[in-house]
Amino acid sequence: MISGFESIQLTTIILIVVAGFAAGWVDAVVGGGGLIQLPALLLVPGIAPVQALATNKMGSIFGTATSAATYYRRVGPDLRTAVPMAVIALAGSFGGASLAATLPAGVFKPIIVVALVAVALFTALRPTVGELTALRHEGHRHYVVACLIGAVIGFYDGLIGPGTGSFLVIALVSAMGYAFLEASAKAKIVNMATNAGALLFFLPHGSILWGIGLLLGAANMAGGYLGARTAVQQGSKFVRIVFLVVVAALIVKLGYDIWQENFA
Repeated sequence: MISGFESIQLTTIILIVVAGFAAGWVDAVVGGGGLIQLPALLLVPGIAPVQALATNKMGSIFGTATSAATYYRRVGPDLRTAVPMAVIALAGSFGGASLAATLPAGVFKPIIVVALVAVALFTALRPTVGELTALRHEGHRHYVVACLIGAVIGFYDGLIGPGTGSFLVIALVSAMGYAFLEASAKAKIVNMATNAGALLFFLPHGSILWGIGLLLGAANMAGGYLGARTAVQQGSKFVRIVFLVVVAALIVKLGYDIWQENFA
């Protein structure tokens, strides 16, 4: 088992740092940083997939915590919605992670690709969606819908993971009526909880590579801080554009995975 950096070349360490920074930035704006970070971790010699997943979660929680704090100071998202949603998402993520070892991710990838295509079309064909906050639900219904989103996407993050932040953002925009910027702010709080839920499962199993994880976490923090500041300064239109780019990249990546697994 890898315990530190003994078998890793300097170029790989530099790549992990750069990937962690870029992933933190993307995650802070719209989510989807795992597209960048996880493949970089898989370049580490001798790393097992479960170690890559666990270490990815460790690095990510530093970034999501930093971007969540930055959004909170600058956007002030409503914690009465975000906190219950995050608590439910944490439990869902723990449950998903506990099943991750028994259910192959390949079973779900075609469904995820179809869902992402639908999300991309919905966002592209409705350019005014997410420009301004216009809540669709009131009272208890608002919180019930928020918690349902947290439970489903939290479970998904623990089980599979790719695109969790993007799914959170589009769910908050389309199902609840938030603007893209405010949706991103709430999504970071929830995403931090889903990372924590998965880590609670991985920690007792000794799957985390601590040296790499802490280095990744530091890079993620820097990227997360800069990404959140950029999103706040540029506003919802900028977040929407980055969202579409990240979703398109997710579709290509998962589509390629499906092709390799079934036809190559």
